[in-house]
Amino acid sequence: MAEEHSGRPSRDTLEEPSHGPSATTSHGPFATACRAFRRDRTGVAALAVVVFCALLAAAAPLVTALYGKDPTSHYGQNTPGLLSAEGLPVLPDGGISADHWFGIEPGLGRDVLAQLLFGMRTSLLVAFASVAVIAVAGVVLGVTVGYLSGLADRAFTFVCNALLGFPTLLLLLALSPVIRTRFVDPGENEPAWMQFTSLILVFSAFGWVPLAMVLRTSVRALREREFVEAARAVGASRRHIVLRELLPNVWAPVLVHVTLAVPGIVTAEAALSFLGVGINEPIPDWGRMISRGSEVFYDDPTYMVFPGVAILVFVLAFNLLGDAVRDALDPRTVR
Repeated sequence: MAEEHSGRPSRDTLEEPSHGPSATTSHGPFATACRAFRRDRTGVAALAVVVFCALLAAAAPLVTALYGKDPTSHYGQNTPGLLSAEGLPVLPDGGISADHWFGIEPGLGRDVLAQLLFGMRTSLLVAFASVAVIAVAGVVLGVTVGYLSGLADRAFTFVCNALLGFPTLLLLLALSPVIRTRFVDPGENEPAWMQFTSLILVFSAFGWVPLAMVLRTSVRALREREFVEAARAVGASRRHIVLRELLPNVWAPVLVHVTLAVPGIVTAEAALSFLGVGINEPIPDWGRMISRGSEVFYDDPTYMVFPGVAILVFVLAFNLLGDAVRDALDPRTVR
């Protein structure tokens, strides 16, 4: 009895810390998606390849400086014995040697490894910049129009259908000559910033449409949910509802679209350069390397192998990463 009235709890009444579900820290959907992604070995490997390529592209000047070569010097023409009279590498396998690990370019004799690294830098710069613009425009327009509906929704649908009717590749093919004739003096080369800007603007002008249409549909379904109705009932402004209630619920399709859009833009940019209307000389580019490799394939097949394998590995890794992200964010996936 003394122990019972002493004000101190009895040893029998002391409760052990609960280790059940109620004691665990609740995790949001993002943490759940991260756990699901970590269990996908293919997705993790694809992410490692993508990060490695991005780091190589960002550090291309440092890597080539340590390597001792640059992408613009004509080593084959400046050093006797590297190119034959026909402009082909004298050494086997495209001129691979201790000085030129991936060989040299037929004709000009530039180092293939240095061109490959800076070509990766070119492709990723165009792709990431375009995707950034696409994501911002798609989110702003899709979420806003999906919430407003009415006349804004009808005008938005008309504009999207009109843009989807444009042949994007043909427009890109026609845009480069127009820019040169309008903004570049005869006899002068198109500045590098103009080449990059024109590609990014055209990719962005058409790339935001699919994302915006997906977000519009998602927001139209979300705006009738109870949490949005509750926000309206307490007098929340439209800005608050869009930014605090709707936007956090649509980040999953945005992330999936971004991861799947990057490889598409990389291949589109390479295709344009292959056709001669993308990034021009002397800026290194994967598409132009493949174009040059197709011209000398029978005499020097090695030169096409490196850019072809590089773009294949990068695009495949990003596609696998996009699939893994989509599966991780799918609420129907078994966790």
